[in-house]
Amino acid sequence: MITPIFKLKKTHTLGMCLLLIILSSCKQTSTTYEQQDPLVQLETQYKSNLNTCYLYLDSVNIATTKVGKLAYFIQSRNYFKRVEPILSFVDKNNYKSLNQPNILRVQEEDATDIKENAPFGFQVLEEQLHDDTISNQTITNTINFTRNRLGLIAQNTTVQLRDYHLLWLLRDAVIRVAVTGTTGFDSPILERSLEESTIVYKELKTIVELYKDSFSNLQLYNQWLREIESTLKGLATDFTSFNRYGFIKNHTHKQLELLVATQEDWGAEYPFQLAISNDATSLFSSSTFNLEYFSDYKQTTVYKAEKIALGKQLFNDKRLSTKQNLNCASCHHKDKAFTDGLPISANQNRNSPTLTYAALQQSFFYDGRAGSLEGQVAAVVKNEKEFHSDLETMRKAVENDTTYVAIFKKIYDNKIDGNTIRNAIASYIRSLNAFNSKFDNNINGVEHTITESEIRGFNLFMGKAKCATCHFAPVFNGTVPPNFTETEFEALGVPETTGAMAEISPDLGRYYLFNTDSRKHFFKTSTVRNVSLTAPYMHNGVYKTLDEVMTFYNNGGGSALGIQLEHQTLPLDALNLSDDEIKAIIDFMNSLEDSKV
Repeated sequence: MITPIFKLKKTHTLGMCLLLIILSSCKQTSTTYEQQDPLVQLETQYKSNLNTCYLYLDSVNIATTKVGKLAYFIQSRNYFKRVEPILSFVDKNNYKSLNQPNILRVQEEDATDIKENAPFGFQVLEEQLHDDTISNQTITNTINFTRNRLGLIAQNTTVQLRDYHLLWLLRDAVIRVAVTGTTGFDSPILERSLEESTIVYKELKTIVELYKDSFSNLQLYNQWLREIESTLKGLATDFTSFNRYGFIKNHTHKQLELLVATQEDWGAEYPFQLAISNDATSLFSSSTFNLEYFSDYKQTTVYKAEKIALGKQLFNDKRLSTKQNLNCASCHHKDKAFTDGLPISANQNRNSPTLTYAALQQSFFYDGRAGSLEGQVAAVVKNEKEFHSDLETMRKAVENDTTYVAIFKKIYDNKIDGNTIRNAIASYIRSLNAFNSKFDNNINGVEHTITESEIRGFNLFMGKAKCATCHFAPVFNGTVPPNFTETEFEALGVPETTGAMAEISPDLGRYYLFNTDSRKHFFKTSTVRNVSLTAPYMHNGVYKTLDEVMTFYNNGGGSALGIQLEHQTLPLDALNLSDDEIKAIIDFMNSLEDSKV
């Protein structure tokens, strides 16, 4: 039963009556579920939840007070979370639109196809309902956009899932809760992350129950139910004190193990792998990711070790540059996690980024101008301030070395050209994903050396400090889980120099690609793995220490320095982190140093 919190208008009453009819209808048909195919039940429930989400959102429009609007918004958002596991899997683009942050959405396909769209959806509405400067008309427009999209989805969606689709769906939901759902990523003001994660898990329990007959091993089925109940108890706490480290270690990883066991029990066969390997049982392992997913170049396991060894040789070979005085290692030193320790690399305009975990992203260089590691290698070769060469010159250099010729003959069927050379170098870079840091080893139970401060730092990083809303676990870069199809760019307002009041760095970043004004000062979010080895920091190396970096973020980015950046994506409000909390976060980030890179 739905109890309105204030007197309803006639149109509002009609809407709520329709809602009651839908809910009543669902209740009446629930007794026949046992005779129905689980997929039919799943689709029926999914569409019912979509319709209820729509109707509650319609009530937000009709409510006459901010309190009333917020109350109906929360109910609508709750039902959105109920549809999230299915919607995010079967209709990723619409899910993303409905759950996008309140930031101008810019799509840059090429210089002739640039689209700028005002954001809409639940995150946007949440912020607008808490902003007294936003007009009722603006809120109404956002509601209408969001409601209309929900209506289209409800009318046009058919849920068609095979067993392996369902397993992928469950896995996506489990990972999403762990690395974005509990961080405040999509509940920026209300911070209802744990309540909403509870809703998601209750929906996952319903899905598992619907598919009870698919389990030949009922003990496994019961393990699922017990694990979800235990997870729900673990989520029953407040946002600030929630132990995200313990949650992932004791629940997320356990559920990934159950998914692998369920795949075997159901006899499900995956036709291919997505970003996460089908047999992954940990988020923090060298076997977690399917590297081929992140590459435009067809990868094979044939001669994998030999390709990596060859790529390492080429990476360190100065003969590939025109003057034979540079190699990749000139700017990417192994002992510095493949950076060079300089604010700005020699003859360059920007800081040298780490190559560790570079394979696990969708955009390369700070401005994202390359779409693959192979593309990045080619760009470096052609850059007149770097190799100042071309792929043909590299080919000739390789062909003049009989050792190289023999190796290429074996690995690449005697094919020596720009494609095979850069693939070999990229293969080496793709091997730099060790996942063997102190943090990784502890959360995987390999060792038990992590300190209370490091665990606290991780929980702050993933919670109060909001670091993980841009640096997403498990790679802690800007590539958004659980689908890992997009690497985010942020405008932070990074200054040119340190000081209380400073000018913004003149580097316009992403803007240079297509001259899109709204992308000025946007840069790719880099990984914080191995950050203990990669000082100085930011694209211009302006900050020498992690303490300086944390002070910048804690104060509210460039805005706290008096820098006026129209599209700053970093929240303008101070985080109000204490010195002790900042120390804990730095302790955690230092624990991400690989034991061997």
